[in-house]
Amino acid sequence: MSGMPDTGIAALIVIGMTSIIVLGDGWKLIQAHRDIPKFGRFENGAMAWKSQLGQEVVRNFVMVGTVIVMMVVPWLLAEKSDTHIAWVIAFDILLALHAISLIIPKRYAITKDALWVDGFRIEWTRLWWSGWRGGSSIILQRKGWWRLAPLPLGGSDKDIAAAALRIDAIMVSEWETLVELLSEEE
Repeated sequence: MSGMPDTGIAALIVIGMTSIIVLGDGWKLIQAHRDIPKFGRFENGAMAWKSQLGQEVVRNFVMVGTVIVMMVVPWLLAEKSDTHIAWVIAFDILLALHAISLIIPKRYAITKDALWVDGFRIEWTRLWWSGWRGGSSIILQRKGWWRLAPLPLGGSDKDIAAAALRIDAIMVSEWETLVELLSEEE
């Protein structure tokens, strides 16, 4: 058809944009690994931990489902659009890598000044905390985003309880008191 764009060029553009997303995901995972090289409690009251696979699957269930749909649809359209099958395979490989990056357990760290999550450092002044009522995750909100940007933190029950204790101390300006209590505990 004379009015249709070249499917190879369109596929190359889609593969390029998808590659940028996948590389960005990978870079953030590597950055988180560098920023948080070890887990546990630290003498200054800070702590680092990671989420669990099941929590990441639940947290990203809708996104992983969307990625799966995005992997299937091109197969239905490839023949009709005259797109070479190699482009569809490349696209699926990239989307599979993206799905894997979504469910890999994430690294978190809490210090007096900031929270490290998903490869980002977020100042406490940019977060809103309504407390923790128990459970297997903590939900913080980013200020200025209302409820549109929840920031869930996963981990073992022990890690979540320890993180909630630290966040409470930070939000009421009692970090030093917490550090003192924790040092007495050890």
